[in-house]
Amino acid sequence: MGGRTKHLVKRLRPGDVAVIDHGDIDRIAAEELIEAGVAAVLNAAPSSSGRYPNAGPLMLVRSGVRLLDAPEAGLFDRLKEGDRVRIAEGVVYVGDEEICHGRVLRLPELERQMQEHRERIDEALGEFAENTVAHVREETDLLTGNIAFPPIRASFRDRHVLIVVRGERHRRDLKALRAYIRDVRPLVVAVDGGADGALEAGLAPDLILGDMDSASDRALQCGAELIVHAYPDGRAPGRDRLLAAGLPHQVVPAAGTSEDVAMLMAYEKGASLIVSVGAHFNLVEFLDRKRGGMSSTFLTRLRIGERLVDAKGVSRLYRPSSALRPLALFAVTFLILLTILIITSPALNDVWELAWLKIRIWLGI
Repeated sequence: MGGRTKHLVKRLRPGDVAVIDHGDIDRIAAEELIEAGVAAVLNAAPSSSGRYPNAGPLMLVRSGVRLLDAPEAGLFDRLKEGDRVRIAEGVVYVGDEEICHGRVLRLPELERQMQEHRERIDEALGEFAENTVAHVREETDLLTGNIAFPPIRASFRDRHVLIVVRGERHRRDLKALRAYIRDVRPLVVAVDGGADGALEAGLAPDLILGDMDSASDRALQCGAELIVHAYPDGRAPGRDRLLAAGLPHQVVPAAGTSEDVAMLMAYEKGASLIVSVGAHFNLVEFLDRKRGGMSSTFLTRLRIGERLVDAKGVSRLYRPSSALRPLALFAVTFLILLTILIITSPALNDVWELAWLKIRIWLGI
């Protein structure tokens, strides 16, 4: 049982029934629940409200996970962690006791809903655009460069910076960037839970920035510099966790999201190229993250401009040269030069004929 899915998935084991309170299940939450191997998901909130085409419920059901919505059943009051439950036709039992009723979400229904929601995407787009414009004025510090970034040990000047965000495809993007990371050795900045994604890929973050609610204890103790993203008024709820753990850290108050602040910090400190992994670039991704607008992201992209590249673009453009190719070229060149020397030098020609004669005798030719 867990009110926040991103925390619950760290405790789940294959075969568990996950009890969540997650309205509009997003793709990231669905992927993590599927990877955890859950048998079923009981949701105390509507898995899809119809505001936009969220793909999470459809992904779960397609993967064979039983999904049951019970927003009015009081799941968190009537169940306790460790209960052995049985789900039959929308009814949840503990032993022989009937606990609650819910609605089983089935594949044909979810596929039809997804198509209907895609056809109404213009409504979500209009609301999204209005909210973006309404909040642009509140976050102009992102554009004017008025954020006071703390001094840090890591040097960004004239380096490539890899910013890892806990996103929909961050694992696949990191895998596609292996050759780039090996050859270029960029500075690695993880945004909150992105630190765990970097560690899973064998990367040690140089710096972790965020509100510190998604990164695991292992990630926070990996040796990276820690910067807590605080609200513009200085409130930093995530700081309490670091203080309790005795971890040294700094605080940066700023509007916008942590990934926006991480990109701006890399830009302000002189990074030559910023490569983002798992960042949000389209309407559905923003709505999945429960964001009604993208003012901070719009202003951030406007400020850093051409220095920002998405990981998918880098993986398509960057083609590392083969290590064998220069060696083969060197060997061919060496043989050509050796042949010319032997032909043009009588002494070397005699040595070659003698060596060739001995080889023939040795081989019995």
